[in-house]
Amino acid sequence: MSDTVDSVIVAIDGPSGTGKSSTSKAVAAALGLSYLDTGAQYRAITWWMISNDVDTQDPGAIATAAGKPAIVSGTDPAAPAITVDGEDASGPIRTQEVTAKVSAVSAVPEVRTRITELQRSIAAAAEKGIVVEGRDIGTTVLPDADLKIFLTASPEARAARRSGELKGSDIATTREALIKRDAADAGRKTSPLAKADDAVEVDTTDLTLQQVIECVVTLVEEKRAAR
Repeated sequence: MSDTVDSVIVAIDGPSGTGKSSTSKAVAAALGLSYLDTGAQYRAITWWMISNDVDTQDPGAIATAAGKPAIVSGTDPAAPAITVDGEDASGPIRTQEVTAKVSAVSAVPEVRTRITELQRSIAAAAEKGIVVEGRDIGTTVLPDADLKIFLTASPEARAARRSGELKGSDIATTREALIKRDAADAGRKTSPLAKADDAVEVDTTDLTLQQVIECVVTLVEEKRAAR
C-alpha cells in the first residue's frame, strides 16, 4: 500500500442485486482507483471445480482442489478481466450452473482462505488505492479499509435488477433464488455476509444507479479530505 495522500481502500459489501458491481466499477473509474470484483473470483474457482469434475457437494473434495487453479484478476474498472489457468473466464463464470453452485463452494474454509489471501495481495499492490466489492470485505478481507460501505435494497428491487441482467428470467424465481443465496451466504460459518460495525449503509431500493454512484463518490472524497 502506498502512502500517497489520495490512496484509499474502499470496501463495498452487500447481497447480490444491490448494484455493487455497477457502483464499484463507476466509483473506481471516477476516482482513478483500481477495482476488484471478489465475487468473480469465487465464481471462477467454482467454474474450475465444475469443469474439472470436482463434486461441488463434497466439501472435502473442494478443499483438496482449492489450491490448484491459477486465478488472475485484472483491476481496470473499464475492463475487469479474470482468467483461470490462463483462460478467459469472464463469460463462463456467469452461467446459471455456476450461480447455483457458488455458495456451496464459497462456504468451504480452504476456498475462502485461498481467495482471501489473493484479494489482500491485490489490494496491497494497488498504488493509487482500490475499490473492492464482495460480501465479507469490510468484516474479514480488509477490516482496516479506509471506508466501508454496505449496500442494501428490497428483495423485490434486487430481483427486478437481477432479472434484467439475466435475460428472460422470471422475477419471482429470481427473488426466491436471491433470498436462498442470502441465507446461505449469511449463514455460513466462515466469513459470512455481514455488515461491518463501522460501515456506512446505503439503501439503493429507491435510488437510481447514478444517485448511488454519486453518494459513494462523495463518501470517498469526504474520507480523503478528512485526512
